[in-house]
Amino acid sequence: MAGRFRRLFKVFRGKKGPGAAPAQQPEELEQFQPRQDDAAPDRTQEQDRAHGRFRSTVQVPAAIPTWAGPAVAAQPSTAPGAPLGTALPSLSFVLLQMFRKFIPIRRGKTSTTATEGTAEPDSGLTELQAEPDVSTDITAPSEDSDSPTNDHTVKTDRAVTEDMAITNTDTGETQGIPNTDTTPIPTGIHAPELGYFKNSADSSQQQVPAMVSNIHQSLGSHVTVGARLGFNLLRLAEEHPADVVLTLLRCAPSCDRAATMMWRLLGLSGSTLEKVLPTLLCVMEDWPLHSMCTSDGDDTPVLALAATLGLWVIVQVPRCHEAVNLYSSRIFVALLFQVVITTQQMPEEVDHFWRACWEEHRLPTNPNRFAVQAMKALLCRLRCDNEVVAMERKRGWDTLLCADTQHYAVGLLAREMRRVSLPMCSGIALRLLGLLSREEPRWDLPFLAFLVEVLECLDLRECSDSVLEMMSRYLLSECRQRCRLALRGLVVLSKDPAMARRMGSLSQRLVELLGDADGEVVRMSLSVFMNALENKDILVSSTTAPKLAEALLPLFENDNSHVQLFSIHLFCKVMELVVEEGKKPLERIVSQSLLLLFLHCHEENRHVAEASMETLLCAAGFLKRRNLKQLVKKEQLLMFAECLLAEDRSRAAERLHQALPFVESPQESLREAAVRFMALQALRRDDSPSQTNIVVQKIFNKRAAELRSSAGSEPESL
Repeated sequence: MAGRFRRLFKVFRGKKGPGAAPAQQPEELEQFQPRQDDAAPDRTQEQDRAHGRFRSTVQVPAAIPTWAGPAVAAQPSTAPGAPLGTALPSLSFVLLQMFRKFIPIRRGKTSTTATEGTAEPDSGLTELQAEPDVSTDITAPSEDSDSPTNDHTVKTDRAVTEDMAITNTDTGETQGIPNTDTTPIPTGIHAPELGYFKNSADSSQQQVPAMVSNIHQSLGSHVTVGARLGFNLLRLAEEHPADVVLTLLRCAPSCDRAATMMWRLLGLSGSTLEKVLPTLLCVMEDWPLHSMCTSDGDDTPVLALAATLGLWVIVQVPRCHEAVNLYSSRIFVALLFQVVITTQQMPEEVDHFWRACWEEHRLPTNPNRFAVQAMKALLCRLRCDNEVVAMERKRGWDTLLCADTQHYAVGLLAREMRRVSLPMCSGIALRLLGLLSREEPRWDLPFLAFLVEVLECLDLRECSDSVLEMMSRYLLSECRQRCRLALRGLVVLSKDPAMARRMGSLSQRLVELLGDADGEVVRMSLSVFMNALENKDILVSSTTAPKLAEALLPLFENDNSHVQLFSIHLFCKVMELVVEEGKKPLERIVSQSLLLLFLHCHEENRHVAEASMETLLCAAGFLKRRNLKQLVKKEQLLMFAECLLAEDRSRAAERLHQALPFVESPQESLREAAVRFMALQALRRDDSPSQTNIVVQKIFNKRAAELRSSAGSEPESL
């Protein structure tokens, strides 16, 4: 019957026309790949799409094959609505399609390996962008194809492609592939089927590195990943993720075009990526080289920066979101580590490696900038775009690249992230806590800065011991920045009653810090004490109470109103919460505070004046001086000063010495209160001029001279 139809079509082959085939015809049919019925007339460099689990591509050559003779060149279409550049098939070809519907053609079974094109010579990563446009052209097998479906099944989230086109087009540039003006011409070169992949039981684990290397070498001359080859890579990665990752990093540490396609393919499969990421992150966390032996015995070290390049490619794959989100905390910490370490330390071998990378792929000249760029891409993938913009607006990314200011930038980033992603910050805090709990942490200052900002995200019931131990260690550090950060952390921890009860061992160090010249250090130390003593069940020990009270007295005159207010409030707390056996040693210090508190009751700052009045009342009650307590309640402060002088004449000189600095106070109310108190002392009758009266006379003379000098007249002695 086929012969009858062959004679039927002779009349059509004999006709001449534009682009017609030569008259000479072969005896047998020339094998060709049939079109689908709804396919476009001419797709010389495109791939047909269809739905299905696996998708195959039918490559349509630039010339249409006929039954007899050489191919007939496709002619431009003149049909209405035909797209520019397409061509209609010859009449014989149309009849052939009709013929095939009725008469099945017997053919031998062939494998539908995707046709792959040759690669352009310049293969490498293009300039990096935060949100690349990665397109994967996925097609399905033809309905009448005799090729069997692959025996192995995959999960529905995999995007295994028969012809995964990772090429550049004029509409967008794919990351990791050079930008070319022309689409590669399809050739007859097919990806190797590699028979030893067909049965996993036949391949031992020792062969996995060789298989991965073979795949990488095969992709070096092609621009697409065949479905069989891609499926084999995914299967190997799921069964032996460490071998696949380490071998790929050794084959292509600078992430050439073939490696880029392989990393992207791994990123397209969520289940595979979940198994690959731990090994990749393990390499990134080991600076500068990571040594791990693969199944074939190869223990060649791999560079941490090479793993960062691979991660960068994976993060930009749109389908990687779920797996990346699962490991988001660890990925962030690994990238933060890369930013910190590449800023502070660059070994020679790493410097040479990166120089080759940025020259080949047009990457940032400094690896820390590349790590920052990868961190931005990660945050964008995690939908933290606003935080990236906020850091840019506050110049945080630039600050992150300087070793001296890195911890400030990391703290800023932590505050921005804490507003929108508490679960992620909690995971980051736990990982940083593990790093900082080591005996000799490296480059810990930025990590400590981030941890302090997100301490509130931690569940202290699970990690209270390690957190408190770490903060205690940094509180004793000679580095001022580390000590300040530890204090900030303790301010947060002291708000938790359970943690506050365990901070008793830190009281001695905190008392020492009250005498620090840094006002912020003093303020935070006071805050830790105040937060801890807010719990009524926490008492002040007999050894801590006098030391703490004595350290607080000089702070009553601190220039910082917050320090001044905290110190007065804390002094009152100490008197209220000191244990019974500690009250006797505390009486002398409380007695010294009476005049100071009396003078501060005249403060212009209303909050300080009220706190001083409240603490003065508490001090009078602590000393069991009922008359002084009644005068304070009635706010008869002048009579309080007279009673104070009358009851303890032996300490008149000491109290006068306490009042002298207030005469020089910039606040007029304090100056008047001090002068009035000293005048009361001077007016007390004495048989002979005392040393106290002489001092008071000198003070009055000096003050009068200043007043006259400011008025423009000559000073006169009194």
